[in-house]
Amino acid sequence: MRFHLLYPFVLKGVYCQWILSPMNHPVASFFSLAVLVWLSSASHAQWPNKVAFAVPQAASVRSDRLAAIDELVQQAIAQGQMPGCVVAVGRHDKLIFLRAYGHRQLKPELEPMTIDTVFDLASLTKPIVTATCAMILCEQGKLKLDDPVVAHLPEFGANGKQSITLFQLLTHQSGLTPDNPLADYRDGKQLALRRIYQLQPSGEPGRKFIYSDVGFIVLGDVVESVSGQPLDEFAEQHLFGPLKMHDTQFNPPQLLRRRAAATESRNQRWMKGEVHDPRAHLIGGVAGHAGLFSTAPDLAVYAQMLLRRGRWGSKRIAAESTIKRMTMAYPVSSGTRGLGWDKQTGYSTNKGMGLSDRAFGHGGFTGTAMWIDPQLDLFYIFLSNRLHPDGRGSVNRLVGRIGSLIVEAMLPETQTTQKSSSIATGLDRLVQSNFAELTGKRIGLITNHTGIDRHGRRNVDLLHDSDQVRLVALFSPEHGVTGAQDAAIGDARDAGTELPIYSLYGERRQPTAEQLDQVDCLVFDVQDIGARFYTYISTMGLAMEAAAEHNKQFIVLDRPNPVGGVEVAGPLPDPFEQSFISYHPLPIQHGMTVGELARMFQVEKKLKLDLHVVTIDGWSREQTFDQTGLLWVNPSPNIRNLNQALLYPGIGLLESTNISVGRGTDQPFELFGAPWMDGQAVARWLNRSELPGVRFVPLRFVPQSSKYAGQSCGGVNILITDRGTFRAVRTGFAVAKVLLQLYPDQWSAAPFGKRLSNRRAFQAFLSGQGFDQIQAAVQSEMNAFLPRRAVHLMYESMGR
Repeated sequence: MRFHLLYPFVLKGVYCQWILSPMNHPVASFFSLAVLVWLSSASHAQWPNKVAFAVPQAASVRSDRLAAIDELVQQAIAQGQMPGCVVAVGRHDKLIFLRAYGHRQLKPELEPMTIDTVFDLASLTKPIVTATCAMILCEQGKLKLDDPVVAHLPEFGANGKQSITLFQLLTHQSGLTPDNPLADYRDGKQLALRRIYQLQPSGEPGRKFIYSDVGFIVLGDVVESVSGQPLDEFAEQHLFGPLKMHDTQFNPPQLLRRRAAATESRNQRWMKGEVHDPRAHLIGGVAGHAGLFSTAPDLAVYAQMLLRRGRWGSKRIAAESTIKRMTMAYPVSSGTRGLGWDKQTGYSTNKGMGLSDRAFGHGGFTGTAMWIDPQLDLFYIFLSNRLHPDGRGSVNRLVGRIGSLIVEAMLPETQTTQKSSSIATGLDRLVQSNFAELTGKRIGLITNHTGIDRHGRRNVDLLHDSDQVRLVALFSPEHGVTGAQDAAIGDARDAGTELPIYSLYGERRQPTAEQLDQVDCLVFDVQDIGARFYTYISTMGLAMEAAAEHNKQFIVLDRPNPVGGVEVAGPLPDPFEQSFISYHPLPIQHGMTVGELARMFQVEKKLKLDLHVVTIDGWSREQTFDQTGLLWVNPSPNIRNLNQALLYPGIGLLESTNISVGRGTDQPFELFGAPWMDGQAVARWLNRSELPGVRFVPLRFVPQSSKYAGQSCGGVNILITDRGTFRAVRTGFAVAKVLLQLYPDQWSAAPFGKRLSNRRAFQAFLSGQGFDQIQAAVQSEMNAFLPRRAVHLMYESMGR
């Protein structure tokens, strides 16, 4: 065997471990750079089409899921979505996966992809360079986020732009156009900037999220004006140099261009190490919106620095507070953004499923993406040259699927998940049948971000890509198709498929006749939470009514009730109290799946409807979501984990009253409070009640948004100690009773009664009766409901 041919692979492995364990000795730095120089000069004949590298994996990483990335990538290459790519995954200070696939150049001659290939990052320039440099200047006291741009660029204020702030530029809320004409850039950078200064906003600043390259070109100019340095020099001095990211540059030199991935042809030559973005190219290759080149190993260093809250080895790049401020969630009109980073918007199709709410990332037009999750201590990087050779490649959905596999790989294959691995949702079963239920039909899909299969793939993509299905329209419930919006929602278009998205939580709550003319069948696939006032089931019921009226088939892809399907608790609504948060006579916690509810709605509302439920396979009623082995996805912006879902039927009863239930904090529905509340007194009363499975801890908190934003609240943190005995609705009533007793003048009980929607129960509560007495007062209604419920149940308990 020719052992010398293994040297490049060994040294690449050494180098990749080196970069996440930085050494500041100059000899180490020289060796690191020398290794890459030597590797880049190695003969291409020595490199196979796929170079694999993975350090020994921790026990918590499922290698079978990471290995599944190979198949996804190879299929994408075979389908012409890209000529090649590099995928990197890091966790707990280690690179656990680094692989190169396919080719970095197909024309004029083949060049294999290598893990040190240099890529045009396109819009990843925005967060990595421009936003990071702006935040460094904020930390230095030279910028403030609420500064108007004109404070630093006086010429910018022309034509109604005087009020635009740096914060609005960073979150794409400036109202600036996405792109101005290419001709504005043909006379060089200075004239291009002057023409930008003369632009009028295309929207009112601060009102709407409009992704804008122009905004980041302006922000790059702010960095240069304030720092007194060109953007690339400032980034090198304060970011890339200290991090030893030697392959990360604008306008890379010839040495780096030799191992760059090719994109498209410009002026009869292939762009290779030359910026693809035409505006960045015309102004010299250095711009705030595009122009940066880098490699996966270098970007791993940058990601690791962010995960370590601004530190890399002994180097402090930015303060911990600066990194937190940059990567936290800021509401925008179509979801949430960080400062320069995406969080959850229509641009998040490359995010994948299963990441926490703390995750942030971004993509680039050339086929690049990076996502970082501090809660999981995880990052993944995808770099491709999807534009080579004909500009037709497409990778966003591929990246999202890879991201979902990566998150799933972080979950240990415990006895619980092995036991539940056979559970298949309605969507999983539909896929297994090759979409037999939908063949030959025009489909309208009612869904949101929770509509994924057990591998994290979007139902939208699965249906859109199937030869058996004609997916023609999407319909979104409250919080929108991304599940991130907390206001009324307008119609939109899906970024991955370009399909129209019709909002069912805006001007209308049902599909219109015109919209239904496009479809033969409505398919509902949304994860419910098991509480009467969670509006997804109202959307389903109203859509069923519309389908019945217009003679359309209705199919429900069933999903487990995440809080289990056994517990039934709380009063039913009075008949005249029905509303969008009380669509049907159900208890507060109904213990049913959406498929079972659909069957009940059809029968009890006498809907003449062709209804079919694709059932769950392998689920039993007592199983909560953590026992299913399925990927958790936050069903709405303020339900961020299973504990919050378990608490919601009880604490959700209180959210319309004048207390904060934790919206605007990291723990919605796991705490409650108000400025006038004594948390110690409330916790003491509740703990004396000896409620089963739960304890209460006093605290103070300051919501950053929603009720009592910016005010210090006394309150209580709710700790579930035993899920088996915990009863959410009983707990919610106990909290309400303590508030009524301790704060009869401060606490407004009327909204609690409105949420109950049952006058007898509310009057019993106001008279001081306990939960058991209240239940007894309405027991006849519960006795009537249980047999109504029983005839529609489709799943049994293990004990039966």
